[in-house]
Amino acid sequence: MITRHPTPAYRLVVNGQDITPKINNRLVSLALTDNRGLEADQLSISLTDHDGLLSIPPRGAEVQLWLGWTDTGLVYKGSYTVDETEHSGAPDVLSIRARSADLLAGLTRKRERSWHSITLADIITTIAKAYSLKPVIDLVLGAIPVPHLDQADESDANLLTRLAQDHDAITTVKAGHLLLMPVGASKTASGVNLPHIRYTRADGDSHRFLQADRDAYTGVRAHYYDPNSAERLEALIGTDDNIKTLRHVYADQASALQAVRSEWQRLQRGVSTLSYTLARGRADLIPEMTYSLSGIKQPITDVVWLCSRVMHNLNDSGYTVALELENQLAEDEDLAALVETEYTGVMAWYRDKDGTQKKVIEGDQTSPLRLTHLYVSKANAERAVKREFERLKDSGL
Repeated sequence: MITRHPTPAYRLVVNGQDITPKINNRLVSLALTDNRGLEADQLSISLTDHDGLLSIPPRGAEVQLWLGWTDTGLVYKGSYTVDETEHSGAPDVLSIRARSADLLAGLTRKRERSWHSITLADIITTIAKAYSLKPVIDLVLGAIPVPHLDQADESDANLLTRLAQDHDAITTVKAGHLLLMPVGASKTASGVNLPHIRYTRADGDSHRFLQADRDAYTGVRAHYYDPNSAERLEALIGTDDNIKTLRHVYADQASALQAVRSEWQRLQRGVSTLSYTLARGRADLIPEMTYSLSGIKQPITDVVWLCSRVMHNLNDSGYTVALELENQLAEDEDLAALVETEYTGVMAWYRDKDGTQKKVIEGDQTSPLRLTHLYVSKANAERAVKREFERLKDSGL
């Protein structure tokens, strides 16, 4: 009896024509990088042209891609526009590089305009309508007031990216929608929760865990103008021992405070990073999914990880997926409050089995130290707060 093992599968359609049968025996490699936010997704295809029969596709050609396995079927991975082609030899190889077609050309055109007494939702909706996109806006983010905003010689794409950075959010164009979501919201364009993925060490081909010095930056600072006196003032979170200063000067205190809190949260997510390569690739994995892992070191398995980038690679060796992960932060409204210098207790959050976040505490909660990472389980969170509380007591709590 012959047992057939599943093999990687793909489908490529160029300008509406399925070219998969023509290139099946020519594919050297196929790589897709799926990015978070408005950074364009990138597709790279290398084909052998040993017989010289391949035609170089024109720039601007539309490429549609499906990926998967023979036993589970194909997953649609989007539409891409060819922006670079290369033919090299010997041996002769045709390389095709394309970027996601969702990022509309008009978004990169520079504009001059100002916004007054509006909300984030108003800005996103206005831009979405200009490109016939449907706005999908988080209710809390959308309600944030914007007293004044200048768009001076700046593209809509850059403005959206700046707003996302200032509010620790993601703006992206997907399937005809313009999204504004908090980083880590883990939702689809239609608002459905993305699945939480659990892996063991056996699922991975390799991993690389990097833990940075958490005290590299002790605070974040931004400058803003007093509207009454035109005096330049500063908003600060944390301490100024080793401070990061934001380059943009904000129109008011509220905007500056929002920006420094968002940057502080971004820095906290980057305290630890994890690269994880799956031995068997999964085409359904996308950025903003959350993960928990077991069978590795405790600092890796204790916490929930948030995906910032997915890299699909298909070649003669098989189909693998590399994930770039960062710490998922707890959904604590005061997580980015001004950092206290003296703490009376410790607080942490964990992800319950139903996906909700729950809190555990240790000590007096008058002025608690908030552990920023989201823990995988109640036991992990309890262990973390007890360990941190003991450290505080030893330091003179």
